[in-house]
Amino acid sequence: MTTTLTPPEEKSSEAVPPQRAKPKLPFKYRLSRWDVKASPYVYIAPFFILFGLVGLFPLGYTFVVSLNKWNLLTGPGGFVGLSNYVAELNDPFFWNSLFNTVSIFLLSAVPQLIIAVVIAAVLDQNIRGKTFWRMSVLIPYVVTPVAVTLIFSSAFDEKYGAINNLLQFFHLNPIMWKTETFPSHIAIATMVNWRWTGYNALILLAAMQAVPRDIYESAALDGAGAIRRFFSMTLPSIRPTMIFVIITATVGGLQIFTEPKLFNPTTATPGGPQRQYQTTVLYLWDLAFNRQNFGKASAVAWLLFLIIVLFGLLNFLISRRIASTEARSSKRKTAKRLAAYNQNKIS
Repeated sequence: MTTTLTPPEEKSSEAVPPQRAKPKLPFKYRLSRWDVKASPYVYIAPFFILFGLVGLFPLGYTFVVSLNKWNLLTGPGGFVGLSNYVAELNDPFFWNSLFNTVSIFLLSAVPQLIIAVVIAAVLDQNIRGKTFWRMSVLIPYVVTPVAVTLIFSSAFDEKYGAINNLLQFFHLNPIMWKTETFPSHIAIATMVNWRWTGYNALILLAAMQAVPRDIYESAALDGAGAIRRFFSMTLPSIRPTMIFVIITATVGGLQIFTEPKLFNPTTATPGGPQRQYQTTVLYLWDLAFNRQNFGKASAVAWLLFLIIVLFGLLNFLISRRIASTEARSSKRKTAKRLAAYNQNKIS
């Protein structure tokens, strides 16, 4: 009697039942699936479309213009490569504008942040009329920059200004606010501080109010005073907000334009007779619309963009270094406290 052996492949193929075709889902279920997968991208698409049209496209087009000899009236006049960048890096007016920008930025950003922290700390206390004071510190930010500049320009006038008249009342010599370099930087920085300090104070106040009050009560029970609690608990807790405020103040300070433009509108040269307070953006505007050289103006815009990115990275690295140093010191203090506690417990 002979038996026919079936190969294992054939057995396994015969044992597997035929697969059924997947039933086709109704249209409303397929639409629901597509909605779950695609709707998040549709919701965020308007932002990226507008950002591409208003942000990325002008940025890229400005770089193209910076590589050409470009006149405001006649248009492109030929490809010149990096010649505009080389010319601006060798132009003393560019470095003068950069010095003025950094000087005004430091004179405005540092006092502005210190005063904003103090105001936020005061408003965080249990004082009367908290809502009134919080709204009051925001009023300078609501006022238009043009109005603020015109008011301060009159106050800092060298002949009839209120500040020089006040100095003369106390038998002090008047200050040449619009002629000398350093006084003009102080005057412009004062405008910036007056307008932005209250805005930054409210941002820092929101961060302070998010700190749990239990830790303050525990620290007070341990004998920590108000100043100690502020420096040891409040400032470390609002560090991320402080970094945000510092970066935004850096970006805004390096792009200052309205205040120096309208500080002394009677001068023919933007930024003063000797360009003593001509910032980089004001210098860029002068190149583009007074000299009609869009190529060099675009090159200056890109150089300023790279400088702002460099300052932002520097702020980030410094903030991260400070945060890591404080974290290590906190760990060491905690370890010392645990060691002391264990030693007392053993003894």
